[in-house]
Amino acid sequence: MKLSSHPGIGYNSWDKMTECRCGRGERNMPEEVRMQEMVTLKTIAETLNTSNDLSLMLDTVVGKLLELTGLTAGWLFLINERGEYTCISDYNLPHALMRNDKEPMRVGTCWCVNRFRDGRLQYAVNIINCKRLEDAVEFQWGDTADITHHATVPLRSGERMLGLLNVAAPGKQHFSDNELALLQAVAYQIGSAMERMRLYRAEQRRADLYARLGDFGSALSLRVNECTEADALPCTVAELLGKHFDWPFAALMQQTQGTFHLQAVYAEGEVWMDSGASFSKEGIHLLDRIVDHYRAAMLSADELIEMFSSCTAGTKCYELSSGIGVPIPYHTPGEPGVLVIATGVRSSNLLRADSEVLEALAEHIVAAKESLKLADHRRELARLEERNRLARDLHDSVNQILFSLSLTARGAESMFPGTEPLHPAAEAMKDIRALSQEALKEMRALIMQLRPAGLEGGLLSALQEYGARQGLQVIADRKGLRAIPRFVEEGLWRIGQEALNNVRKHAGVTSANILLEFNEHEAKLTISDRGKGGAKRRKPASESSLGLSIMRERAQSLGGKLDIWSSTRKGTTIAAVIPIPFESE
Repeated sequence: MKLSSHPGIGYNSWDKMTECRCGRGERNMPEEVRMQEMVTLKTIAETLNTSNDLSLMLDTVVGKLLELTGLTAGWLFLINERGEYTCISDYNLPHALMRNDKEPMRVGTCWCVNRFRDGRLQYAVNIINCKRLEDAVEFQWGDTADITHHATVPLRSGERMLGLLNVAAPGKQHFSDNELALLQAVAYQIGSAMERMRLYRAEQRRADLYARLGDFGSALSLRVNECTEADALPCTVAELLGKHFDWPFAALMQQTQGTFHLQAVYAEGEVWMDSGASFSKEGIHLLDRIVDHYRAAMLSADELIEMFSSCTAGTKCYELSSGIGVPIPYHTPGEPGVLVIATGVRSSNLLRADSEVLEALAEHIVAAKESLKLADHRRELARLEERNRLARDLHDSVNQILFSLSLTARGAESMFPGTEPLHPAAEAMKDIRALSQEALKEMRALIMQLRPAGLEGGLLSALQEYGARQGLQVIADRKGLRAIPRFVEEGLWRIGQEALNNVRKHAGVTSANILLEFNEHEAKLTISDRGKGGAKRRKPASESSLGLSIMRERAQSLGGKLDIWSSTRKGTTIAAVIPIPFESE
């Protein structure tokens, strides 16, 4: 940039000002010099209040400062909490420092930056010589415009250290105390303006994020009302995060049985699942730290890469600068969730608004999951009501018809003489009566499945009674004792019914064992037999049996799982593990 002239002051005039101060003292400073200092500070203050764009404001104020003081070159470093610096503004740099897109101002280190990092640079000081300019001469990078030294001034706002202001002029190797004092006063003005602008940008960012959060919440509520499967929620959340926020990366994880699982990832405009992803020990440690923190936690670029290094998502983190992790306090005990977002912003100060919104966003996700559970419960109640209605209709219609058919067949059969051989019509009536009785038996069993009775006496008693009606001897046992919600008890009842039906139809035995176990967070129902097993089947039981598929789906609808073990030597064991909601404790 070319330095514009300013009437009334220049490099020589500032030297004269310095002479006046040094030779006659502050009290004898000419009124003209004192006024010039006041004009400089007033002009800088006015310049700092002309814009809310940081880069534009700094470019303008550095140029104005050099113009008023008669210096020729200046540059300004912003230095973050980790000591990383950025040359955010420069004016009239020597050509040697502008090579390769100003590479000397972007890489390497120097005395002033090192002193700033060490906390030893508190006031404006003289630099004997500039390492960047020394390197330019040594490696012949180009013309240095006869600049060898500069003054360096820390930028601060209160106790917050923000960066450095450096100014120089050709042939100038020393700055007097009065010159440094003026530069320090200007630096305080710049630091205060930067803090004001930071707060302004943070408030703008916060307002924008909360507006986005409102749109996200509305969209999530709408999608939850349309969603029928709890497993689809993570992908829905990831998709909406990408749509409503400007974070380039987001990932949802949940801990189950002490292990974290990656549920959904948003990156580069795409959403995908990586159910087979695993986390390193360091990654698990970071996730545990987020959960234990109870609030949003800042993550560095290295921590992001370490967290996702063992899965596909890790490849998306290398160009990101920082991230935030926030715990999702699901109401299911022992199964917390974690939401991690990543961005290209480095400053933790600029991410504070994001942290606040993330914590609120986590509550939206919890509310959505609870709404989905309530919707599942409503659907389950509707299904129960429909089964009860169907059971009543079957009992009042088909069941009565079958019973009447059996009585009619018995009456018709008695009209024939009982001597041998039986009349063909009597044989037919006898077959009709047997078939109607068998159909009546099956119908009663079906009605019992549709409308369970006997749960008032407990789940195990009801299953024992049901097994007895199926001709099975059921040996039941219990470990632990606690109350469980009605919908969990009915879900286990349905699973137990189907398991006992399978024992009667396929196992080739007349006995079964049932074990009901409770711990702090879940109920486990195990049904086992010593029958034929399923080792010789062509397909796995889960694929070949509709009943087993229904049992598995029922367990999953309650947030649990179903495991099956079967062999010709040991028989078959079915174990359903269902989480007990926090509200029931």
